[in-house]
Amino acid sequence: MKVSIIGSGYVGSVSAACFAELGHEVICIDIDEEKVKQINAGIAPIWEEGLDELLAKYSQKTLIATSDYDYAVENSDASFICVGTPSGEDGSIDLSIVKAASASLGKAIAKKDHYHVVVVKSTVVPETTEKVVLPMVEEYSGKKAGKDFGVVMNPEFLREGKAVYDFMHPDKIVVGAIDERSSFVVSELYRGLDCEVTHTNPRTAEMIKYVNNSLLATKISFANEVGNICKQLGIDTYEVMDAVGTDFRIERQFLNCGAGFGGSCFPKDVKALISKAKEIDYEPQLLNSVVGVNDRQPLKMVEILQKKIGDLKNKRIAILGLAFKNDTDDIRESRSIPVISELLRLEADIAAYDPMAEQSMKELFPEIAYCKSSSEALEEAEGCLIMTEWDEFRNLNKEFDLMENRVVIDGRHLINPKKISTEIDYEGICW
Repeated sequence: MKVSIIGSGYVGSVSAACFAELGHEVICIDIDEEKVKQINAGIAPIWEEGLDELLAKYSQKTLIATSDYDYAVENSDASFICVGTPSGEDGSIDLSIVKAASASLGKAIAKKDHYHVVVVKSTVVPETTEKVVLPMVEEYSGKKAGKDFGVVMNPEFLREGKAVYDFMHPDKIVVGAIDERSSFVVSELYRGLDCEVTHTNPRTAEMIKYVNNSLLATKISFANEVGNICKQLGIDTYEVMDAVGTDFRIERQFLNCGAGFGGSCFPKDVKALISKAKEIDYEPQLLNSVVGVNDRQPLKMVEILQKKIGDLKNKRIAILGLAFKNDTDDIRESRSIPVISELLRLEADIAAYDPMAEQSMKELFPEIAYCKSSSEALEEAEGCLIMTEWDEFRNLNKEFDLMENRVVIDGRHLINPKKISTEIDYEGICW
């Protein structure tokens, strides 16, 4: 089949490359001419494991990029909206980019003389596809949904850093369509994957995405709440969760306690669901608590550090890890951000290191020192905070000898002090 993909972020570029891998002809649409040039040159506009290889394999063959909506829509059967939906100050999602894409699609569909399917893959709150996207496409195309064009909500369930793998090995494919014809078209695109398709309506598909992420975020905040209690009682919370996780109804994943969750999905999606609930006059107390625990959790690391070394003014503190998780350069809602902000407020001297996320964090905190290795960050430091679970941090050992005062606060359960050859003053956030 022939598909067009609007937006070249991690969802759009991964979807484009993977649809090409499944044998479809793909046209990427982006208003950023630099991204268009990159994709046409076979270069990924973002870092994702395996993405460069796929783009190099299919670029200028069955995958091209353009900024021309008319060309892309005329030469495809379905268009996927994969643009960003950032959070507003009140937690609600900003639909301005989705609306712009819907209007542009409508104008292009107006010039087309055969059926076209509009697919929303961006994460949007329930009712958005039916009450925002559908009427806008109707307005700008002058055509009727369900007759002249189809509308589908097809949420993504991709982990950053593992998005290509997750696309090609899904545990669920959700197709929320307004009619059987558009449902069939989108389902056929995934025929090459070994996964049953869940068919539903658009608002249910939208809700599935939010509930999926909110439940995982809830497990993390629950684990952190329990971890905080366990620490006060002298109980190993990881031993507790290992046992609890053997229950098939619960499972072990997402029960690791630590500095909390970040990224482009969990924080934004939980807050958006809270905002939507309030819009319909429901106060979501559990979801409010999930966000509250997560907001407080990373600051506990600074509190522990203060108890150990006192006033932090002018003291060199090493921050190991800036990305919200390992295997990505994404710093969105990284737990390092509130920690760095608090350390700056306390006038600490910060030396930070991350294998991939330095450039992104420099835009937020240009005033701190960025190092090229863990060793450089640790040199003469009076404290170290481990914020991201990069594998290289697990193997740190003699590097701690470089510290002026070997105080190590672990936010990700990476360090085993018994395996460190030098003596360190080690403490975990919840252990």
